[in-house]
Amino acid sequence: MPGLVASLGLAAVAVAVVWVGSDRFAGSAERLSKHYGLPVAVHGAIVVAVGSSFPEISSIVISTVVHDEFALGVGAIVGSAIFNLLVIPALSALSSETLGATRSLVHKDAQFYVISVLMLFVVFALGATYVPGGTNSAAILTRELTVLPLATYGIYVFLHQQDASDHVAPASTAVSPRREWATLAVTLVLIAVGVEGLVRAALSLGDLFGTPSFVWGLTVIAAGTSLPDALVSVRAARNDDSVTSLTNVLGSNTFNLLVAIPVGVLLAGSATINFLAAVPTMGFLALASLVFVVFARTGLELSDREAYGFLLLYAVFLGWMTLESVGLIETVQGI
Repeated sequence: MPGLVASLGLAAVAVAVVWVGSDRFAGSAERLSKHYGLPVAVHGAIVVAVGSSFPEISSIVISTVVHDEFALGVGAIVGSAIFNLLVIPALSALSSETLGATRSLVHKDAQFYVISVLMLFVVFALGATYVPGGTNSAAILTRELTVLPLATYGIYVFLHQQDASDHVAPASTAVSPRREWATLAVTLVLIAVGVEGLVRAALSLGDLFGTPSFVWGLTVIAAGTSLPDALVSVRAARNDDSVTSLTNVLGSNTFNLLVAIPVGVLLAGSATINFLAAVPTMGFLALASLVFVVFARTGLELSDREAYGFLLLYAVFLGWMTLESVGLIETVQGI
């Protein structure tokens, strides 16, 4: 019991640290984007998304380099992607009068995100079938395989750069770029400290309950590291900036899948994941992605009813993982 209280207390403190750092980061990123005159879509899909994804990339770096738990980091990335797609748009829709989408968002950002999910699954499959030593229960990811997702993300950035080439920036706001960049650096360090606490708490909970670290990455770390994305998207929705609210979610997920996981592999040299466990969870991520695209395209807005549907689907996911972790069902082999 004392160990459980200590682990939960550490997780709570770590989440608070991540929250504070993310709040400061979001403000500085917004001021810098306005100062440099970046288009709203670029601000949401790249600047804010990459910055708010720092907890996720920190989780996989810390899990891999410090704790030698690559599976924990991958679980955090996949779980965070599911949380971002289902919970954050729901909270944003419920926090605003109208959370509208655009055809550009659905046809470019959302569809490219679906491509990123497919690309990551292809990389996992190649690691299980074509890399020497890989099996259907152990996908071996190598540095050579990271070329595929990293190149795909390069195309994503290129497409946004092309869209922004004709953008006429408004007059820059009166801010101190040096001070804002310094603030960004400090907040990123603060976020990394909070993520380290989350990782330690997840590992401790795994030991206490005798469950694999992958499960705690999918749930505890995923929700904790998704706070920056939630903060940015809900704040944008309340300010009637639906484009930033939704493109932040899609851009963040795209970055996490195509960059964060490859970075962990590059740092480790090679990494092994349980392919049997990854397939169904990636399948649920694909399902969540399709639900998001369909709901966003229907009427080009997310209604309160659809928001509650998102939350219900996420509750189903949590219930599924809970039943798996306690051994009541065995639909995911390897957990």
